[in-house]
Amino acid sequence: ILPGTKNTMSDLRWLRECGLEAAIKKKAAAGTLLLGICGGYQMLGETLEDPFGVEGGGSLLGMGLLPVRTVFTRRKSRTRVSGRFLNLCEAYASLNGISVDGYEIHMGETLATDEGSPVLELTDMVSGEDSLDGAARENVLGTYVHGLFDSQEVVQGFLQLLVRQKGLDMHAFSGMDYRAFKETQYDLLADSLRRHLDMERIYRILEEGVTWE
Repeated sequence: ILPGTKNTMSDLRWLRECGLEAAIKKKAAAGTLLLGICGGYQMLGETLEDPFGVEGGGSLLGMGLLPVRTVFTRRKSRTRVSGRFLNLCEAYASLNGISVDGYEIHMGETLATDEGSPVLELTDMVSGEDSLDGAARENVLGTYVHGLFDSQEVVQGFLQLLVRQKGLDMHAFSGMDYRAFKETQYDLLADSLRRHLDMERIYRILEEGVTWE
């Protein structure tokens, strides 16, 4: 997994200088499943262009593992999204149709080149607008959606891919519903707050504001 980053272009240069980019590309060439999320997705493309100086300006060659190019803009995307996988190539085909919930927080727009096609059909949960996202080529997949693995269905889908690739028995593995786990942790936190805070006073402050004597 190649995760997100605060500065895609400078971090890609660092990966290049220290040899990690070469190691990643070697793994991809050997058939290892590679997932890029947000900034990681941008790095996997063909080019990164920064005409407005958002990340220092200029342009940079990407890793060339996905048929996309990224252009950084002044506007930052911040929203929640929901949708499903589609159009995935053979290595990820079993994920087609699986539902996705998550969020986007990134600068720039990533566009498919002539041979590319999006792999996620999304709806913006704030504006209600529909959009397409991501790209895949052979064993490499990229998307802007954070929080993919909060979904048990997505976790199971990726686990099945890995188990099949390694020739293992899926029945030997068990997992947990991370979304349900988080909800139980939120409940524990809420119970602790109620025990140790004057909730009636907090609610009164929320409704009436703070008065100073």
